[in-house]
Amino acid sequence: MTGLAQLVAEELECDWSKVSTEFPTPGQNLARNLVWGRQFTAGSRAIRESHEYVRKAGATARTMLIQAAANEWKVPAAECSASNSVITHRPSGRTTTYGKVAEAAAKIEPLRSRTPPKVTGEQVYGIDLKLPGMLCAAIKDCPVFGGKLTSFDAAKVQGMPGVKHVVKVGDSAVAVVADRWWQAKTALDALPATWDEGPNAKVSSASIAEFIKGGLDAEQAFVGNQQGDVKQAIANAAKKVEAVYSFPYQNHATMEPMNATAVYTADRCEAWVPTQVAEAALASVSEASGLPIAKCEVHKLLLGGGFGRRTTHDYVQQAVAIAKQIPGTPIKLIWSREEDMTHGRYHPVTQAKMVGALDANNNLTGLHMRISGQSILAFVNPQNLQDGKDPFVFQGLNPGGAEGQLGYTIPNLLIDHAMRNPHIPPHFWRGVNNNQNAIYLECFMDELAHAAAQDPLEFRRKLMSKHPKHLAVLNAVAERVGWDKPAPQGIYRGLAQQMGYGSYVAAAAEISVTGGNKIKIHRIVGATDPGHAVNPAQIDRQVAGSFVYGLSALFYGECTVKDGRIEQTNFDTYNSMRIAEMPKVESIVMPSGGFWGGVGEPTIFVAAPAVLNAFFAATGKRIRSVPLKNHNISFA
Repeated sequence: MTGLAQLVAEELECDWSKVSTEFPTPGQNLARNLVWGRQFTAGSRAIRESHEYVRKAGATARTMLIQAAANEWKVPAAECSASNSVITHRPSGRTTTYGKVAEAAAKIEPLRSRTPPKVTGEQVYGIDLKLPGMLCAAIKDCPVFGGKLTSFDAAKVQGMPGVKHVVKVGDSAVAVVADRWWQAKTALDALPATWDEGPNAKVSSASIAEFIKGGLDAEQAFVGNQQGDVKQAIANAAKKVEAVYSFPYQNHATMEPMNATAVYTADRCEAWVPTQVAEAALASVSEASGLPIAKCEVHKLLLGGGFGRRTTHDYVQQAVAIAKQIPGTPIKLIWSREEDMTHGRYHPVTQAKMVGALDANNNLTGLHMRISGQSILAFVNPQNLQDGKDPFVFQGLNPGGAEGQLGYTIPNLLIDHAMRNPHIPPHFWRGVNNNQNAIYLECFMDELAHAAAQDPLEFRRKLMSKHPKHLAVLNAVAERVGWDKPAPQGIYRGLAQQMGYGSYVAAAAEISVTGGNKIKIHRIVGATDPGHAVNPAQIDRQVAGSFVYGLSALFYGECTVKDGRIEQTNFDTYNSMRIAEMPKVESIVMPSGGFWGGVGEPTIFVAAPAVLNAFFAATGKRIRSVPLKNHNISFA
């Protein structure tokens, strides 16, 4: 990390050997805190971009240090300068060092230089890119995944305004290239095309559900977590509790639809890509162009939403495939909203059969959790399956480890997965498999607690003595929400906890219900232990933002399948929560040290089970499938 230290020192104008890039104590190294988490990758462009990031971070840190000194002296920051680790007030000649004001500087809110252009619309995203001589492309793929394009009549649209080319893209798509994108899209809508929809043309949500249901009692399954003899424990139970839960396909629904710009020549291919993984985008450009990576270059652009969707690059390959047919001309491909909705990579569909065993004293002696459904890894990276098993399926349910450990000790336990892969392609979706796993486990824990006639918090606590970090975040939200005190009249509470992405998280929700089906979420308390908290204010914002994502999925998020294709084509049929529906969010950031966890995804998955458990407390009705709109339940 010497190079990183030198860059930071250069911008701070101090001795680089004094810049720590390891684990400073709070306030010791402001610059390092600002740049922590930036990963440096091979390749000249990636290095240049990373260096530019560090230079900007260093400049921001120097500004904050100067401001801290100016605050102490009660003088304008414009009268101060910094050099060689020393800050000088020019009119008076007073000086101080970086070290003396670092603690105060760390408390100053840094200028968010990226915010104003985003607000004003000046920020250039991938969809905004303009290059000299650029043409725009609109694309239409076979509506059924796995189908093929059989024919199209280019002559019908060649004379339309702005149209330059009509080209086949791979085996399944056709694109129109025009001077402007709307011209291309208008012509594409008028283009006669026929498809061979293939063997999946009759698949429906009902048939997929039946297919997955068959895995709930299948003899063969991949084991993710096993202790003791769960079969015997269930057989000997004084009381057996059983439930089946399900979770649907969901779209990433990024505000900016998929797009990429590419220019191809015989010896070089260049692409401008809004992507979450530049290296994978570069590999896709190389594959689609047929050129070695050394002859390809990717310019990484700011993206209007990713959430996991832009870790795969089908849209990049399409842009390059079109550009390859029009050498030397920059081609900007933009998916229509309808194309983006119906040709996404979706949150996987699963079901879970939960069986719990209680003894005569209402202690949980056994739990069998059978997950049936899709494997993301089988679609994305099948070579990384472990003897056929997808370890990502068991997020938050693992027997140990630093990423997603189960937070309960149960003497007899079996968590397994019957893999069932329909033709709709799954992918990583913010929070990934933790989303449904937290609902399955935490709602069923509530079911077990009520079957045992015990308080849901106390029931959990008895199982968590060997999981102090899980328990700490759960206790934190319970204390903040006032779990041990009666709730206000008409208010009902629910709890959930989980570990994911190296962090421990919990949520407590307070809701009211009117008419049996109108939910008002008054308040959600979220606790996060990410090990270290570099920027608590940013963590607070991530918690609130993640609740928007998790609650939108709970109330609205579902993609259904009819005649082999996704039915939801725009935001009128794939909804998102509104500002008026947003609850008050209270975040508790409680870093315990010793590890580095994530904050962008973990709290997503505890929002839904906390609300579902509160809904049961309010109505006595247990909801085991989402979204809530399918149960005629909505925001109040």
